[in-house]
Amino acid sequence: MSVATSTPIKGSVQRRLVLQLIFVALILTVLFVLAVRLVGERIAQSAQDSALFAAAASIASSMHSDNGELQLDLPHSAFAMLEAISEDSIFYRVSVGSRTVTGDDELSVITPASPLAERAYATEEFRGEPVRILTVPRALDVEGVFTNVSITLAHTRQGFHSTVSQIQSIATGVGIGFFIVSVALCLLASQSALKPLKSLVNAIERRGPEDLRPVNREVPSEVAPLITALNSFIVRLSGSLDKAEEFIAEAAHRIRTPMALVQTNAEIALRFAETSKSRGKIREIIVAARESSRSASQLLDHATVAFRAENPQLAPISLSELIERSISRFFPIAEMKGITLTVSPTKSNVIVAVDSLLMQSAIGNVLDNAIKYSESDTTVDISYGVLNDYGFINISDQGPGFSDGDIKHATELFFRGKKTESTEGTGLGLKIVSDALNVHNGRLEITKNGERGSCVSLQLPLHS
Repeated sequence: MSVATSTPIKGSVQRRLVLQLIFVALILTVLFVLAVRLVGERIAQSAQDSALFAAAASIASSMHSDNGELQLDLPHSAFAMLEAISEDSIFYRVSVGSRTVTGDDELSVITPASPLAERAYATEEFRGEPVRILTVPRALDVEGVFTNVSITLAHTRQGFHSTVSQIQSIATGVGIGFFIVSVALCLLASQSALKPLKSLVNAIERRGPEDLRPVNREVPSEVAPLITALNSFIVRLSGSLDKAEEFIAEAAHRIRTPMALVQTNAEIALRFAETSKSRGKIREIIVAARESSRSASQLLDHATVAFRAENPQLAPISLSELIERSISRFFPIAEMKGITLTVSPTKSNVIVAVDSLLMQSAIGNVLDNAIKYSESDTTVDISYGVLNDYGFINISDQGPGFSDGDIKHATELFFRGKKTESTEGTGLGLKIVSDALNVHNGRLEITKNGERGSCVSLQLPLHS
C-alpha cells in the first residue's frame, strides 16, 4: 500500500499559493497607483497655488498710494510665473471693497476662512471652464488711512489636468511593471517555499509499496508536524498489515483443517453406511464440506494475493518444482473422481523468479477448476516449457470449456460462465490467477482445448 502523495495535490497547493500572492500583489499595485495619483494631484495643485501666490505677492508689492489714490503697475514677472507653468489663461482683479480698481469685475473674490488668513483658494468655473482662484487681502496705507485691497488671480486647469494625467500614466506604467515583477517573484517564492515539500513528496513516491520505513528528511519547521504524523501513520499501517497477513494465514489453517477432517470422516463413514438413504445423506455432507472448503480456500486465497501483491517474496524456482509443490494435494481429489493428472515437460530446468505462495495458489485454483468441471475418467494435462522468453504452464482439461463471449470476462470478479452455472462455484478462481500473474508481470491466456474443454496458460518472465 502506497503512502505517497499524488502530484495533483502538489500542483493545487502551489497554485493556491501563487494566486494568493498575485492577489496581494494586485492590491498593492492598485494602492500604489492610487497613492501616486493622489500625491501627484497634491503636488501639481501645490505648484499651481504657489505660482498664483507668488504672482499675487508680486502684484501687491507694485501697489502704492499717490495723492490719496491707489496706483498699480502690473509687473510682467507676475504673469510670467504662471505662463512658465502652462499655457493656461490668466485672469485677475484688484478691488477695494466691492469696487474693482482694475481687471475682470466678473471674477469672484474669495473670502478667507479666517480674518487673519493671508490667502484663500477655491476651484470654480469661470466662463465655462474650471479655474483655480486665489484671493490675497492686503491693507494699504493711503494718506494715513488703511484701506483693504483684494488681489484675485484665476488660472485655468488644463495644465494641471495634463500634469496629473502624465503622473497617472507614469504611475500606471510603473504599477504594471511592479505587478509583472511581483508575479515573477511570486512564482519564484512559491517554488522556493514548496521545494522542500516537493522533495519530500518525490522521495515518498519513489518508494516501493513494501518500503514502510519512517521518513527522515530535513524539512522546514512548518512541515515537521506533517512528517511526525506521517511516520506515526506508517508505523500503524505496517502493524495493521502484519496483523492482517497473520490473521489470513491463521484463518486459512483453522478453516481448512476442520473442513478437511469433516470431509475425510464423511468419506470413511460412507464406506460403512448400510442403507442407500444413509449413503445419500453422507454424500451430501461430503459435497457440502468440499464446496465449503473450496469456497473458503478461494476467499482466503484472494485475500492473500491482495495483501502479498504489495510485498511479494520473489525467489528463483524451477517450473518443475513449482508444479510439484502445487499439485501434490490434488492427486487424491482427482483420483476420487477418476481423473488422471499428467505432467508433460517440453523443456527441463526452466527457472522463474516468483512468490512461491502466490503462484502455488494460482496453479492450485486452475487445477481445482479443471478437476471440478471435468467429467470422470478424463485427463487433466499439465505441460510446461519456454515460449518467447516466458516460462509457461499450460493446464488443459476436458470439461465444458468456455464460450467465446465468456473468455473475455473470465477473470472478472465473481464471473461464472454459462456452461458452468449448474456447478457450485464462487467465480474467484481465475480472478486470483490473474491477480497473481499481474504481480509477476506475467500473462494469462485462456483458449479452447479442441472441441471440448479449455486450456489455461500461465506465463511468467524467465529469471535471468
